Amino acid sequence: MTSRFAPLSVMVVEDHGFQRSIALRLLAGLGVERAYEAANGREALDRLGAMAEPPDVVVVDLDLPEMDGIELIGHVAGRRLARAIVVLSALDPSLLNTVQTMARASGLRVLGTVEKPLTAQKLHDVLLHFHQEHEEDRDDAPLDLDRRALVDALDADEFEPWFQPQVAIASGHVVGVEALARWIRDDGVVMPAQFVHLLEREGLIDAFTDRMLAKACRWRTRWAASGLELRLSVNVSMLNLAKVDTADRYQQTVQQAGVKPRDVVFEVTESSVMGEAANALNVLARLRLKGFGLAIDDFGTGYSSLAQLSQIPFTELKIDQGFVTGSARQPRKRAVVETSLELARKLDLGTIAEGVETVEDWQMLAELGCQHAQGFLIGAAVAGHALIDQVQHWRPPAGIVGA
Repeated sequence: MTSRFAPLSVMVVEDHGFQRSIALRLLAGLGVERAYEAANGREALDRLGAMAEPPDVVVVDLDLPEMDGIELIGHVAGRRLARAIVVLSALDPSLLNTVQTMARASGLRVLGTVEKPLTAQKLHDVLLHFHQEHEEDRDDAPLDLDRRALVDALDADEFEPWFQPQVAIASGHVVGVEALARWIRDDGVVMPAQFVHLLEREGLIDAFTDRMLAKACRWRTRWAASGLELRLSVNVSMLNLAKVDTADRYQQTVQQAGVKPRDVVFEVTESSVMGEAANALNVLARLRLKGFGLAIDDFGTGYSSLAQLSQIPFTELKIDQGFVTGSARQPRKRAVVETSLELARKLDLGTIAEGVETVEDWQMLAELGCQHAQGFLIGAAVAGHALIDQVQHWRPPAGIVGA
């Protein structure tokens, strides 16, 4: 355990001298070799600004004199003075959730919150997140590329679907995958947040999505030939739904790959759904008529959820990871998850929770009756050739309710 935390550099910002010394002692016990301290926000800013390299983690109390922890986090995010933060507080959980959301919106990685009193186990669990390869924590600054570079990438067939497993909570079995786009370049793997908007801007999103769908379906056919039958979820842009021939084109694509429409779900992000776009509603209705599933993705992040659910023939509701992750310990997040699941039941929609990272979150979802789980507790997205091995090695953690 100690060797894993040895490379980390951590600063503790806590105005109470005794609690600060306890935190430093716990860090030493975990093997952290570079630990720093500050008694208030202004002192922390001065020390962070003077450091040759930003620390990996700043553990910050919110209730600080002179400059409170919320203001400090804003400065840390704006000036990139740390790679990640941990919020330490005994305050209202709803306030802690707001602070986390604010920090993430500012581009700062948030490992989690720790309620006082601080213990070795709490510190161990939250620092462990630093080592997890979370896709959303990688550099996702948008690329600045022209149309020619994107066309060249399409021509060179550099875009590939990777696949993240989806598990039935009742059985613990992997029953599906979500296809997530990756741009495989000489300088590394590029995440979709960096390039999808460019493809949309340059009018290339149809060509891109068609290729992702075709490749994903071919992988599903290969897995099925090996005895692994999985439901396939594919993301679509609202711009894909602007052309009335989209439903026919997608049907032809999946059938050519030997896949049945009933085994494919198209995911539409809630915040992008245009309720008054007649062409989009036309395509979504025709996709459903052809037997495809339709999922409303990132549910809870948009502003017209109920209207969209009444207008579009969705078959599934995917609860956004921002509400799911850590919801077992945060009453307000749990309330959103519980309400979403109840709404889905009343509308006869299947349910998938994204961002499931801990056994506690899984157990809570099982108790609330969620059907499927997706997240790093189960596995990250992998290339198609690696999926069968990932599925074969997946085991629900011992003692999980529902598995």
